[in-house]
Amino acid sequence: MLLTGLLLLPLIGLLVILALPKTAVTAIRSVALLATGAVLLLSILLLGAFRSEVAAMQFVAQLPWIPQLNVSYHVGIDGISLPMVLLTAILSFLACLGSFSIHERHKEYFALYLLLVIGMMGTFLALDLFLFYIFWELVLVPMYFLIGIWGGGRREYSAFKFFVYTLAGSLAMLLAILALYWHASPRTFDMVELARQGHAIPLALQRLLFLGFFLGFAVKVPVFPFHTWLPDAHVDAPTPGSVLLAGVLLKMGGYGFFRLAYPFCPDAAWEFRWVLAALGAINIVYGAFVALAQTDFKKLVAYSSVSHMGFVLLGLASFTPEGMQGALLQMFSHGLLTGGMFLLVGVLYDRTHTRELSAFGGLGARVPRYAGLLIFFSLGSLGLPGLSGFVAEFLTLVGAFQVPEIRWPTVLSLIGIVLAAAYMLKVIQLVLLGPLNKKWQALQDLTLREWLSLAPLVVLVLLIGIYPLGLLHVQEASLQQLIYHVTGR
Repeated sequence: MLLTGLLLLPLIGLLVILALPKTAVTAIRSVALLATGAVLLLSILLLGAFRSEVAAMQFVAQLPWIPQLNVSYHVGIDGISLPMVLLTAILSFLACLGSFSIHERHKEYFALYLLLVIGMMGTFLALDLFLFYIFWELVLVPMYFLIGIWGGGRREYSAFKFFVYTLAGSLAMLLAILALYWHASPRTFDMVELARQGHAIPLALQRLLFLGFFLGFAVKVPVFPFHTWLPDAHVDAPTPGSVLLAGVLLKMGGYGFFRLAYPFCPDAAWEFRWVLAALGAINIVYGAFVALAQTDFKKLVAYSSVSHMGFVLLGLASFTPEGMQGALLQMFSHGLLTGGMFLLVGVLYDRTHTRELSAFGGLGARVPRYAGLLIFFSLGSLGLPGLSGFVAEFLTLVGAFQVPEIRWPTVLSLIGIVLAAAYMLKVIQLVLLGPLNKKWQALQDLTLREWLSLAPLVVLVLLIGIYPLGLLHVQEASLQQLIYHVTGR
């Protein structure tokens, strides 16, 4: 019932909002905040009740849905999905608080927002492939409208590009799901049962299945060269949309490798590990170089996400405990850090209506609270020891370097870390240092609401950076089981 509650609470909030008159703006905002707050509280209760020494699925709920196709409502969590559920709950609540800056069509906005939360949460909870695909596709619809209606710039173009790219990837994944279903004996969409049959699938079919899953997840991560939708979508999305897009939607791609591609196609995954490592290194270095060239604050953060998600691929390719732990921790850490960065970009844009880095300068003395948080999240993103980004990237590199076949891509990835320092320090220099631009003489510092939406992220980034063992312990048993399933050791 706990996991079903994570889906029911935002659904109830959505129905209440639809029943409210569109003029009741305060009530609509309050219902959305209460719904996402209740989801966050329930996810914290789940963390407290979770038994980290158990590798198997926990809190499982299963009900028949379409018996003719052997489809069921089947949900559960393990050490791989729990961090993603927590991340979704945290960012959904904080981005909802950040959504109070939305000034038009509140009823439609918050209804779509809660529908997005249901889709994201369901993706990480589903243990039935049919159900997983429904939640996966459900995410596309509200995000398309959030970008297309409440975004800026070329919002219609960016929303369309996001939808087409991700839908094309999803269709490749759908073909793989159908092929897997028809090959299974007995035919089933049960993800636990399909994982058990993984090694029994002929290698030639595994390769085709892995390719289908790879295309679906590579677009979402996004992996070079399928990444071109991301900067457009990020730049033109409203700030809360960017937070969830970078913080959660990109993680759905990485999670797909952990939950579907590796368990269902273990031999093909092992065979293609060098491809994943090479693409991870390209992501890291290419994303960092392009980020360094950006003059738009939001686009710089968007390309930094391309770079940072490359570490997830690199860790996935290692099949070592350290590398896999680092990849999953990087997904969680990046969600916190990039969520904070996009919220800060949104704060500045709301006040100045520009994202051009050259338009600022000297803001450090004018808005000290904002400056302190921008420095903190920038240092976290470049991998400063003591913050979450360092632990995740260090573990990933240590794990990947142990594998001779992918050692060169790992060494090449170090260039990305140096470049991350360059583009993040560039942000600090152009925005906060130097003489103050007279246009911003009366610029207001962070409000209480903005501070409350950022403070929890600061605490979590520090907590994971100083004591990562808490989260690593949650992940360990399930990841060890996955590594053994694929490699046999």
